[in-house]
Amino acid sequence: MSRLWHVLAPRPPAALLWDMDGTLVDTEPYWIEAEHNLVEEAGGRWSEQLARQLVGQDLYVSAEFIRANSPITLGPEEIIDALLATVVARVERHIPWRPGARELLLAGSAAGIRMALVTMSWTRLVEPVMDALPAGTFDAVASGDVVAHGKPHPEPYLHAARELSVDPADCLAIEDSPTGVRSATSAGVPTLAVRHIVDIPAMPGALPLRSLSDVAVEDLGALRRRAAESFVTV
Repeated sequence: MSRLWHVLAPRPPAALLWDMDGTLVDTEPYWIEAEHNLVEEAGGRWSEQLARQLVGQDLYVSAEFIRANSPITLGPEEIIDALLATVVARVERHIPWRPGARELLLAGSAAGIRMALVTMSWTRLVEPVMDALPAGTFDAVASGDVVAHGKPHPEPYLHAARELSVDPADCLAIEDSPTGVRSATSAGVPTLAVRHIVDIPAMPGALPLRSLSDVAVEDLGALRRRAAESFVTV
């Protein structure tokens, strides 16, 4: 029976491609706080509804959105620098790992599954998160200041797969926002859609999950297969 199970069991993903904010670490509240502070210091008002529209977005898109919906006249890079300063300071004091995420990341790495971080945050924020993990946990990083087109464009995930020399279809992405899920699935990557701050509509190639807390490394092959099957069933 054991030998038969091993024959029938789906093979593990060629790589796990992780979103960061809201998926690996619970930094979305940090970003929302930074947006509130920045806009209110300029004499404007920021709402949770506006903040939710920026979850998972490229930072340049976020900066232009803030300019269009507030009295802020700073340039996009100045806005990004101000937001990053606040969020990085918070992360350097405390990294709020999402339930089950760090455990799955480290267990997968220990099992020999290759890992990539695919995030719209810039290297300045990626570094303190990477520093809190064992050296070599991630084999590749596709950050917002590296790629030419941010999520929901497929480039971030295609870039990560290319860096790892793997077929995107053989990988499994983990995301928490509609923007991120669209980026991954449009690159042909089967995706776990783990809802956090915002709802994620059903999308081809995405398998909804409530949490990573109960996901074990041994489950990843079957989860990747189920997500891949949904490319043609949704």
